[in-house]
Amino acid sequence: MISAAENKISDDLLKDIERFGVLYRNKSLAEYSRWKIGGIADVVIAPRSAEDIAGLMSLIVKENIPYVTIGSSSNLLFADEGLRALVILLGDQINAVNISGNKVTAQCGIWVPEFSRKVGRAGLTGAEHMIGIPGTLGGLICMNGGSLRKGVGDHVISVRTVSPAGELVVFKREECEFAYRESIFQSNRHIIVDAEFEYPTAQDKKAVRREMLSILRDRRRKFPKKMPNCGSVFVSNPAMYADYGPPGAVIERCGLKGLSRNQAQISPMHANFIVNCGGAKASDVLYLIHLIRETVWKETGYLMPAEARYVSPNGEIIPAHEKAEELDL
Repeated sequence: MISAAENKISDDLLKDIERFGVLYRNKSLAEYSRWKIGGIADVVIAPRSAEDIAGLMSLIVKENIPYVTIGSSSNLLFADEGLRALVILLGDQINAVNISGNKVTAQCGIWVPEFSRKVGRAGLTGAEHMIGIPGTLGGLICMNGGSLRKGVGDHVISVRTVSPAGELVVFKREECEFAYRESIFQSNRHIIVDAEFEYPTAQDKKAVRREMLSILRDRRRKFPKKMPNCGSVFVSNPAMYADYGPPGAVIERCGLKGLSRNQAQISPMHANFIVNCGGAKASDVLYLIHLIRETVWKETGYLMPAEARYVSPNGEIIPAHEKAEELDL
């Protein structure tokens, strides 16, 4: 059903895939990328439910279809060559939230700032730190993302997923292996469908809103919100932080702030951001990532891991610095 020579999905198989969501052909990945970078994806499918995802994964296993799962792509760098693998897009089709007392159940496609607002409006506290994070909840859980040294996993009760075999599986919090910007979902290829959380009742609902507004003001002041970017490129290493400070400050002290490679630039506003000034390529971003890592290592002895992930044409997702090293830029 799939041509080995061209890695193309046949028309007959496309009809089967279309049963599990909204199908798109020949979509520019720059439309999905927060970096506005990436070539053409041959096929994109947007499932509408957990059952759609389970059925789709069963078909993928049966037909041996290469695939990659994306949400808002806030930390993904797509290859300039595009994607031959099937793209499973999780977003607006799967974004319901239900709040009952202190329990919150939310689907993977909910926009993270909207999730944070809903939790706060319900009189709960603990989700304020996520208010300014651009992305969908599934991706945030996968990365155990957050801000202010907090992670979304702190309040997780359980996470429901679809396994690579197409089975619905529930992970209890302790099974998620949450650590700083890490979880089991980064390696097991399960697709996060929804999650249940428990948040404490806020003593002062207005204080929760004030905290959110303060965080948003701080982010607008510090971060290049108006330029396409993926957020923080490098993960903060606690040991390096103690010795030298956070990645942005270290990169700036190395004299790299504002440096450009074609239309990609180390942001003059915050050096742990790489921005697209218009027409940047993945190769330009990878060049800057490699340059930053090598320069910081020579100055400090620390090799900073990239939080950003590179998506290859065959759908493999790896830390962006690994791809940069592979290219020997």
